[in-house]
Amino acid sequence: MQGIANTQAAEAWNGWEGVNWAQNAARYNATVTAFNDELFQAAAIGEDDRVLDVGCGTGQITLLAARQASQGHVVGIDISEPMLERARADAAEQGIANIEFEQGDAQVHPFPDGGFDVAISRGGLMFFADLVAAFANLRRGLRSGGRLVFMGPQGGTPDSDYARATAALKPLLHEPSPAARGMGSLVEPERIHEVLDAAGYADVSITPVKALMDYGRDAADAAEFILSQGPARFNLKDVDQAVVEQAREELRAGLVPYETSNGVLITGAVWLVEASQP
Repeated sequence: MQGIANTQAAEAWNGWEGVNWAQNAARYNATVTAFNDELFQAAAIGEDDRVLDVGCGTGQITLLAARQASQGHVVGIDISEPMLERARADAAEQGIANIEFEQGDAQVHPFPDGGFDVAISRGGLMFFADLVAAFANLRRGLRSGGRLVFMGPQGGTPDSDYARATAALKPLLHEPSPAARGMGSLVEPERIHEVLDAAGYADVSITPVKALMDYGRDAADAAEFILSQGPARFNLKDVDQAVVEQAREELRAGLVPYETSNGVLITGAVWLVEASQP
């Protein structure tokens, strides 16, 4: 991997949290797959396009983009080697050849000037230490008129479905896990506009999108999944086991109202952001 500006993120995503995501890729993808159609509709990837997927993780979006750009080429970049190993394995298993995965820090990675028609990301653009520098670097990688389309979380509210379902954990989650630091850096539309304007983009639009996020087969399964995620594991590692078990049961009970015949489905909200290289 070439130069790294985000050393803390690199350490975190190449540590136990990155391994956890790679080993449980299907579970993590299930929570956000319902947002894919909106992302790809906005990206409008053509069959000859050159596409960059930023913060590609285990590659679900990258692989879908490669199928749309069937005569083009797709590059997925991520700082996490454990997640990229999973992405490469899936690409090989699916026989997708017009794709490559690079380990790198997109804030400083030497993308070819004007090398891409479209840059996309599903939740991978919030973690940069210098957001303006990162987005400016991505813009330099887009051709004139090239498009940036990405999704990021909206700010959570105390009355959201997820907050109500997971209320039992709130008193125990005192700080973000190492890989989650920066998660809230782009939750406000005003901040998104500020960053993209400073980075030199044009035609910025921000659209709210809601979708049902799948957390597991039933309440017990969903509770185990949420407790296995980085923020819970990090904050609960030194908590008395009796307290953890009580939180587990209360969490399961909180998830019961969201059980459906298709799993535990909780409404999530993201921002769909579109911009262009002037």
